[in-house]
Amino acid sequence: MKFQRSSLVHTAREAPTSTLIPRAGPAYSSMSFQFEPLAIPDVIRITPARHGDHRGFFSETYRASAFEKAGIRDVFLQDNHARSTRGVLRGLHYQAPPRAQAKLVRVVQGDVFDVAVDLRVGSPTFGQWAGGALSGEDGVILYIPEGFAHGYVCLSERADLVYKVSNEFDAALDRGIAWDDPMIGIPWPVEHPTLSERDLSLPGLDSATSPFQFQQ
Repeated sequence: MKFQRSSLVHTAREAPTSTLIPRAGPAYSSMSFQFEPLAIPDVIRITPARHGDHRGFFSETYRASAFEKAGIRDVFLQDNHARSTRGVLRGLHYQAPPRAQAKLVRVVQGDVFDVAVDLRVGSPTFGQWAGGALSGEDGVILYIPEGFAHGYVCLSERADLVYKVSNEFDAALDRGIAWDDPMIGIPWPVEHPTLSERDLSLPGLDSATSPFQFQQ
């Protein structure tokens, strides 16, 4: 099914923010993490507890039992580490079924503006984005489920982003959507970002085929 400009497509055009914006809704907390749904409730902001003293700090970044209690039951099979310099934009990327990927994204150094775009046909938030700033200063994690495209732009001199994915990379299933598609309307906080040739040639929503269906 092709993406169409129809009543199913709604765009979110909020200005970039310094933090991820939680929605008005239930959150879940454990001893080590706080889980908050964003404007698209399947995308979740995760704040890990940090225990600091004069030596530095200690923080858990993943605990399967706590994440499962919060509804995140994906099994993560691969870890990735990407370094970018100021103004580099990567996205909007996703991996198609049968190896679609859920992601846990965090920044260990620097700052990025990070977004997830709902590509699930039939979803009430199809074509919308959720996200905001991620920083190594607070270690906030963004959970992005299957059925979403992911992208980010580096806001600092350098940023190191690490993320878990629920399936191993498969080049034959690697896909993407144009970063500047007006149907999505992401207000990227960088006027002239640096992109790869591949990302510059990605299709828009109205000319791409979604492999994802919304499951209630």
